[in-house]
Amino acid sequence: MRSVDVDGAPGPEPVAPAVTFRLTDSTLRDGSHALAHQFTPQQAAAIAGSLDRAGVPVIEVSHGDGLGGSSFQYGFSAHDERLLVRAAVEAVSRAKLAVLLLPGIGVADDLIVAHDLGVRVARIATHCTEADISAQHIAMARQLGMEAVGFLMMAHMASPTELAAQARLMEDYGADCVYVVDSAGAMTVDDARLRVRALKDALRPTTQVGIHAHNNLSLSVANSLGAIEEGVDQVDGCSRGLGAGAGNCPTEVLVAVADRIGYGTGVDLLAIMDVAEDVVRPIMTREQLIDRPALTLGYAGVYSSFLLHAERAAERFNVDTREILMELGRRRIVGGQEDMIVDVAMELAARG
Repeated sequence: MRSVDVDGAPGPEPVAPAVTFRLTDSTLRDGSHALAHQFTPQQAAAIAGSLDRAGVPVIEVSHGDGLGGSSFQYGFSAHDERLLVRAAVEAVSRAKLAVLLLPGIGVADDLIVAHDLGVRVARIATHCTEADISAQHIAMARQLGMEAVGFLMMAHMASPTELAAQARLMEDYGADCVYVVDSAGAMTVDDARLRVRALKDALRPTTQVGIHAHNNLSLSVANSLGAIEEGVDQVDGCSRGLGAGAGNCPTEVLVAVADRIGYGTGVDLLAIMDVAEDVVRPIMTREQLIDRPALTLGYAGVYSSFLLHAERAAERFNVDTREILMELGRRRIVGGQEDMIVDVAMELAARG
C-alpha cells in the first residue's frame, strides 16, 4: 500500500532495505538429519521450488553429512542424493544450488557430478582445527568455477584466535567465504560475536564470513543476529528450524526478525512463512523441540547430528540418552566418530 502525505497526496512507495546478508536455506541438507535422510525427489522439488519463489538466494541439497554421506556409519538415504539434487535444480529458476562435502566422506568425483547437475556453490566442511584437509576440495571447486565456501564445524571448540588461523588456511586455499559453524548449538551470543569478529579482522576484505547456528540452547536466532551486527556476510537457516538436534535457525523467524530490525534479506516474509507451514511442516516426523536430550547437546557441546544415533543407542542398551551425550562431551568426540556413541552406551550399561 502506498503511503499518503498529510495533504492527502500519495506519498512515495516504501523502499525495501538493501540486502544486508545472503541467506542460505539448508532444509534439504541439515534438515535431512531430522528425517533420518528420507527426503524424496518430490519433496526436494517442492521445498526447493517454494524457497526459490520466496526469494531465497541459495538452497543447499545433499545428505545431512554431505555428498557421499549415505552409509552405514551416517545413515542411508532413501534416495540417491543425485536424484534429490537434480529434482531441486529443475525446480528453481533464480536460486543457486549448494552442496556440502566433508573430505573423507565425499570425494572429488562427487563434486564433479554435483557441478554437472547444476550445483554452483560447494561448501567444504572440516572440524574447526582441521582446515588443512580442505585444500584439494576447495581448489577443485574453484577449478570447476564454483563458489567455494569453507565450513569450520564445532567452532565452539576453538578459541576465536585459533578459529581465525584455520579460516586463513581456507582463504589461502581459495575459499570465497569461511563459516563459523556452531554444530553443537553450544555458543552464546558473545561466543558467536567474538568468532565472527575474529574472522572479519583476520581475513581479506574480499573474503566473506558466514554463520551457521543450531538451536540447542535456544540461541540460534540471537546468535545469527549478533553475527549480523558484527558484519557477517552469509547466514544459514532451515525452514521451520528443521535440522540436527533441536534444529537450526528457523529461516522464517530469522527473516521476520531481520525485517523488524531493518536488515534486508530480499526474501518475501509471507511466502517464506507459507513454505514453513504448507510445505515443510507436513513432512516432519516431529517438531523441533528443545527437550532434555537436545538441551544436553548444547550444554555438553556435542555434535547435533549425534542426537538420533544416541537415542537409538540409549534404547538398545537401556541407558539415559543424556548420560551418553554428557560422556561424549567429556571425551570431546566430534563428527566422524559416530561409532563411539555405541561404545559409550555399552560402557554405561556395563557400569549398571
